[in-house]
Amino acid sequence: MELWEAIKGRRSVRSFQDRPVERELLERLVEAGIWAPSGGNAQTWHFVVITDPEQLRRIRTVSPGMLGNPPAAIAVCQDLVAARKKGGELGASLAVMDAAMAAQNILLAAYDAGLGTCVIASFHKGAVSRILGLPEGVEPVLLVSVGWPARVPPPPPRRMDVISWERYGNRA
Repeated sequence: MELWEAIKGRRSVRSFQDRPVERELLERLVEAGIWAPSGGNAQTWHFVVITDPEQLRRIRTVSPGMLGNPPAAIAVCQDLVAARKKGGELGASLAVMDAAMAAQNILLAAYDAGLGTCVIASFHKGAVSRILGLPEGVEPVLLVSVGWPARVPPPPPRRMDVISWERYGNRA
């Protein structure tokens, strides 16, 4: 698949087939996340892959943004203690951006494999931390639902009037 095709073709999928995602495929998605850029090469992330139906049910109860019934999810977490140790408050801020870039790599790798995904930021961080058994200082930043799509939504329109040259508002 061409990169531009993946960028333009990927959608937020919220309807999944009742079909498991193979462990090897989920490992490959996480590997794609690990290869994302990381501010100062800190790599303070940690990924928790969830496939157990009961564990997914628990996560869904505290994640209003997780729609459908995905057969898998990946929690993109950050060790904020390590991030602060490596880079102070800037390190903690960069860790959140690192998590987002890792999630984007996961989304594109999943799309390339024929999977559907959706990034979820609407969840109770404390509850998800407890459910996943995260240690003190490690926090979930994003959840990514993963599965074989039952329905792929059409592309939403994109605004192109958001580009300026040299100064804000200069369209020439």
